[in-house]
Amino acid sequence: MPPKKTAPTLPIMPLRSTVVYPSAAMSIQIGLEATLAMLEANPDEGLEVVTVVDAGGADDPIDPRALKKVGVAARITDRLYMPGGSVQATIQGGRRVRVQGVEERDGYWVARIREVREPEPEPTAVEEAITRILSALESLAALVERVPAEVPAVLRMNVGKPGRFADLVATLANFTVARKDEVLQRLDVGKRLDFVLRELEGELAHLRQLEAAGDAAGGSGGSGGAAPSAEVESPSSPPRPRERAAELRRQIGRLQVELGRVDPAEREIVHRLRRIEAADLPPHVATRARTEIERLRTVGADGSEAEEIRAYVDWLLAMPWTRRATGGPSEIDLERVRAVMDDRLLGLDEPKERLLDDLAVARLRGDLRGPIPCIVGPPDVGKTSLLCAVADGLGRPLARIELSGKGEADLIGARRPHRDARPGRIAGALRDVGVCDPMILLEELDLLGAGKVEGDPVAALEEALRWTARDAFVDRYLGVELDLSHAVIMATAQDFRRIPSDIRELLVEIRIAGYTPEEKVDIAREKLLPRMIREHGLEPDDVTFPDDALYELIRGYARDSGLERTRRTLATLLRTRARAKAGGEDGAWAFDEDRVEEILGPARYIATPAESAPEVGVVTGLAWTAAGGELLFIEALRMAGTGRLIVTGHLGDVMRESVSAAYSYVRSRAPELDIPDSDFNDVDVHVHFPVGAVPKDGPSAGIAVTLAVASTFSGLPVRHDVAMTGEVTLRGKVLEVGGIKEKVLAAYRAGIRRVILPAGNERDLREVPDNVRENVTFTLVERMDEVLDLALMRGPRTEGGADGGQRSRKKDAGGETRAARERD
Repeated sequence: MPPKKTAPTLPIMPLRSTVVYPSAAMSIQIGLEATLAMLEANPDEGLEVVTVVDAGGADDPIDPRALKKVGVAARITDRLYMPGGSVQATIQGGRRVRVQGVEERDGYWVARIREVREPEPEPTAVEEAITRILSALESLAALVERVPAEVPAVLRMNVGKPGRFADLVATLANFTVARKDEVLQRLDVGKRLDFVLRELEGELAHLRQLEAAGDAAGGSGGSGGAAPSAEVESPSSPPRPRERAAELRRQIGRLQVELGRVDPAEREIVHRLRRIEAADLPPHVATRARTEIERLRTVGADGSEAEEIRAYVDWLLAMPWTRRATGGPSEIDLERVRAVMDDRLLGLDEPKERLLDDLAVARLRGDLRGPIPCIVGPPDVGKTSLLCAVADGLGRPLARIELSGKGEADLIGARRPHRDARPGRIAGALRDVGVCDPMILLEELDLLGAGKVEGDPVAALEEALRWTARDAFVDRYLGVELDLSHAVIMATAQDFRRIPSDIRELLVEIRIAGYTPEEKVDIAREKLLPRMIREHGLEPDDVTFPDDALYELIRGYARDSGLERTRRTLATLLRTRARAKAGGEDGAWAFDEDRVEEILGPARYIATPAESAPEVGVVTGLAWTAAGGELLFIEALRMAGTGRLIVTGHLGDVMRESVSAAYSYVRSRAPELDIPDSDFNDVDVHVHFPVGAVPKDGPSAGIAVTLAVASTFSGLPVRHDVAMTGEVTLRGKVLEVGGIKEKVLAAYRAGIRRVILPAGNERDLREVPDNVRENVTFTLVERMDEVLDLALMRGPRTEGGADGGQRSRKKDAGGETRAARERD
C-alpha cells in the first residue's frame, strides 16, 4: 500500500518524558497545555501530528527553536479524557521527518516538515554491529535487572530492518530520554547502530569497573572474616552439560564484547535471521524458521543436529511461498497459448482444443478448480511437448515430476526425525522453478505405485491433487502448509485404465492416438528436418528429401505410432551426410529410395503374408496397446485328432475365453459353413497368436478369432486386405470395443484400406482423421454372420490351415482372380 502524501504542515506534539519511534505504538498521559489546546482544536480521530522531544524541564516553557530537529510523524487514536483535564491517548509512530520551521497557532505549535532519507550501511557492517549489540545486551541482562533476560531474544527476532532494530534496542534497553532522542536524530542507520553499540559497551565497561572495585574492597577487608569457600557452600547438584555449555558461551560472549570481537556463531545466527526477514515468508513459516534458529543457539554451531537445522532453514528460505510468475488465472491469454502450441506442434487439433477449453474455464472462473487434464497416448506422440508449449504460452515455468517407481516419501517427503529425511518431489520441483504458480507436469501417471515402492504413493498424490486440500498441502519434511492452488497441474500417461481409480476420478482424459504416414511426412518436412539439419551442422541446401522417398522411408523404417523412429532414422541419414561434408564433399544429397536403402539397409517393415495374399485360417485383427494400435495376426490350423482345441501365445484369461466361445459358435454354424459334424470329433484345431513375448488380453479380437476358426474348418481363405476388431457373444452378436482411433490408424499405417467394426462404434469414427476416413472403407456389422459373408472368400474348399491355403492359391489361378476382383 503506497504511503500517504505528507501534509506541508502538521501540529507539533512536544514530548518530555518519552520518545515515540517509527512503527512503535504507546499509550501516554497528555497534560501539557499546548498539546491539550492542539487536541481541542483538532477533535477528529486519527489526527496526524509530529512528535518532537523537548529537552526543557516539566515547568519550563517550550522553546520553538529547540523543536527544529528530527521528529516522528504519528497518529493519535483512542483519546480518553481523564479527571483533572488530562487526556490519555494511543500514539502510533509512522516515519522520521525533519521540522524545518515552527509557528504558533491558536495556543499550540505547527511545524513545516520535509521527508528524510535513512541511508543503509553495508550488510557486513550491519551484521557485525548487530551481533556485538546482542552480545552486549546478553551481558547486561546478566548483570542488571533493568534489562530483562528475554530482551536479547526479542531483539534477535527483529534483525531484518537494522534501523528499526536500533530503535528497539534504545526502547528495550531503557535508555534515558536524552539518549533515546540521540538515536532518533541519527538518520544514517550505520551511525545509529554505532551509537547504540557505544552506549551499551560503555555501560557494560562501567559495570565491570564497579564490579572490580567491589571485589577489591571485599578482598582488602579484615582478615578475621571467613572467606567463602566451596567447602562451606550449600550443596547443589552439578550443572548439566547443556547448561554448562550455555554458561560457557555467555562467558565467551562477555569476553568478546570486552575485546570488541564478533562471535562467529552469533554472526551466523544474525545473518540467518536477517535472511528470514528479507525473504518475506508467510507468518507461520517465518515463525517456524525463527524457532529453528533459536534451536541452533542451544545445540551449538557444530555437530550433525546443527547441520540438519541449517539444511531445514535453507529449504524454508528457498521455497517460493509467495513469489508468482503470473497475475493469476484471470490473465490467461488463450490466443498466446494457441499460437505457441501451433508453432511447436503440427496437427493434434483435438487435444489442443480440449486444453484451450479447460484454460478458458479457469480464466472465466478466476481459479484452477476442476478436473486435471491428462494427455494419454503412445510414446513419442508429443504428449510432453504439447504441455511444454502450454506452459510457455501461459508464461509459467514447467515443474516436471516423474512418477514411475516413486514411493510415498519420494512424493511428499520424509519426516525430519527419520534418517536421510528430505523434502518430496513436489516441494523440490517448486523450489527448482522458484515460483508458487508454475505448471506442474505429472509424467507417467499410469506407472504410479508400480513395482516395489514404499508407503502409499497413490494416497499421497491424491492428497496433493484434490482441490479441497490443495491450498493446505503439507510436505512432511517441511512440516508447514504449502499452497498449491495457484499451480496449473496437468499429467501424461500411456494407458488411462492403468491409472489408480482414486487418481483417475480427478482427471479428464485427452487422447492422442498417433500419426498417419502422411502426417509424419508433413511433420518431418515442416518441423523435424529444419531443426535436425541445423543440429547436424548442415545447411538446408546440403540435403533434399523427395516427398515419395520420405513417405516410403516412414512406411518402411518408422511404422510406429509416434515420431521417435522417424527422428532416429532421419538422424542416421543426416550423420552420414555430415561425415561426407566434413570430408570435403560439397553439393546436395538427394535421399531417394536407393540412397536410403544403401545407408539404412533393407526396409524394416515389409508386407506380411496376411497383407500379400488370402490365406486359410490367417486373420488380421486389430489390438490396442499402451504403445498405440497394433495389427494382431491370428493363425488357426487343423489336423487329425480327437476334437481338441489348442491355444498358444502369451494370452490372458479373457482372450482364451474368446477362443472357446469362437469354437462353440462355429460348431453351431456348421451347416451354414458346410462343415461336416465329424470334423469336430476327428480334427484338432490349433489357434496361435504370434509374437508370444507381447502379452495379449481383452475381448476385442473376438470376431477375428471366430473368423480364423471358421476359415480353418470350412477351408475358405480369408481376405488379406481386411482388418477387424470387435467382441462377439456366444450367439454371434458383435459388441462394440474401445480404442477405435488407435486401431484404425494402425491398419492405415500398414496399408490396409478395409476395416470391419461393430455397429456400436460408429460414433467413434468422428475421432479418426479426415484423410484416413476418406481412404479407408469401414463396414459396420451387428452379427458374426455378416463378418463371415464379408471376409470369407467363397470358392472351392481346401484342406489344412495356412499351408493348405497357400497350395490352393498356387493351383487355382481363378481364385486369385476372384480375390482381386472382390478386393477391387
